[in-house]
Amino acid sequence: MVSMLRKQEELLSKIASGNGHGENCPYFDGWKAYETDPYHPTENPNGVIQMGLAENQLCFDLVQDWLLSNPEASICTAEGVNYFRDIAIFQDYHGLPKFRNAVANFMAKVRGNKVKYDPDRIVMSGGATGAHETVAFCLADPGEAFLVPTPYYPGFDRDLRWRTGVQLVPVVCDSSNNFEITREAVEAAYEKAQEDNIRIKGLLLTNPSNPLGTYLDRETLRSLVSFINEKNIHLVCDEIYAATVFMGQHDFISISEIIEEDIHCNRNLIHIVYSLSKDMGFPGFRVGIIYSYNDKVVSCARKMSSFGLVSSQTQHLIASMLSDDEFIDRFITESAKRLAERHRDFTWGLSQMGIGCLKSNAGLFFWMDLHHLLKEQTYDGEMELWKVIINEVKLNVSPGSSFHCANPGWFRVCFANMDDETMNIALSRIRSFMSKNKEAKMPVKKLCWQRSLRLSTSFRRLDDIMSSPCMSPQSPLVRART
Repeated sequence: MVSMLRKQEELLSKIASGNGHGENCPYFDGWKAYETDPYHPTENPNGVIQMGLAENQLCFDLVQDWLLSNPEASICTAEGVNYFRDIAIFQDYHGLPKFRNAVANFMAKVRGNKVKYDPDRIVMSGGATGAHETVAFCLADPGEAFLVPTPYYPGFDRDLRWRTGVQLVPVVCDSSNNFEITREAVEAAYEKAQEDNIRIKGLLLTNPSNPLGTYLDRETLRSLVSFINEKNIHLVCDEIYAATVFMGQHDFISISEIIEEDIHCNRNLIHIVYSLSKDMGFPGFRVGIIYSYNDKVVSCARKMSSFGLVSSQTQHLIASMLSDDEFIDRFITESAKRLAERHRDFTWGLSQMGIGCLKSNAGLFFWMDLHHLLKEQTYDGEMELWKVIINEVKLNVSPGSSFHCANPGWFRVCFANMDDETMNIALSRIRSFMSKNKEAKMPVKKLCWQRSLRLSTSFRRLDDIMSSPCMSPQSPLVRART
């Protein structure tokens, strides 16, 4: 049997038969647990509630109303069918001009119109996933690396590494300063990579942060731009959550704004990854965007985009929607309002049970602190608690170790992909679980609105994190608690 399996694997490529996709981690295991037992209010009320999917479903009613009021935006309606021929035939992979113009204007609007974007620098991709891989192909060769501050999105281990052969070097940020990125931490990671003979080609930032739900201030961004200029390495900014800032929304600062004010910045080093998956709630449309200030990267990425274009039908619809300034202004304002309300209600409900979280005001999630519930302050302790949450509490939340978090006991909770009733059921399940663990409740002084959240737990060294990126001890489907 073993011999037969080996022979079958020999028929495949190393990519097809290997585990380099990076999906062998608790983050993806949680999704599998949900998929095998999904919650439904009537058909499966005891199923797993999906709280591991960063999706914005709070404003679909606004989009549906717009679609009903603008049937000509679709080529599949009686009102729009006259456009069918022009849209259905071959389109150059530069993209429809009206689509690129609409996206450029939308990007500026989301960033408070403080900067402008050139439609000719807009490169399409199949979602941010494809955009990240394309950027990695353009900037680095196999074996070269990007610095990435922790905690970071688990999918980066797949998106940037799997087919490109590029490495990710963690910049260790921890709870001692609320996971803030410091110049010292970035320098330390860079120097460690130099010692290990790893060539660093760039720094990857997610702003606003996934999973923290925070965004970078001007001083930090300036410092990081200064760093990449000094080292002559690239800066890739993932800004796919730019319009999800729900408190102080005009305070979000794009990397574009920083380089506009810094005449000494080498713009050839700056690249932005964007999409409509989070800001508009359209992940199924696979609208990914690369915006680079480097002409050669734009040219190369555009050629590569032929492998993952956005369909012309989608471009046509999106262009019409994003060009409706009145609708977009209303959508952005209402989305921020609803995200703020949901975040407030969810975190307040948790605080009443003695559960705290990192103070945040962006994204579709919050960073929940359960270190006080761990039997031991280790990653094994975190995995044990996570399996209880998945298999007994029946909630798919994502453990911090999946995000390369330096401190065990943190979990990402997505709050915008469910209705109010489901949120209340999730809270009631947590309340029931916590009632069995009263002795482990947090003191009131550490609740989620407290600015300073400091822990004294131990964490892995940089080389430990690098040597075991995101590998799951075991899926909860394999070792469910009995």
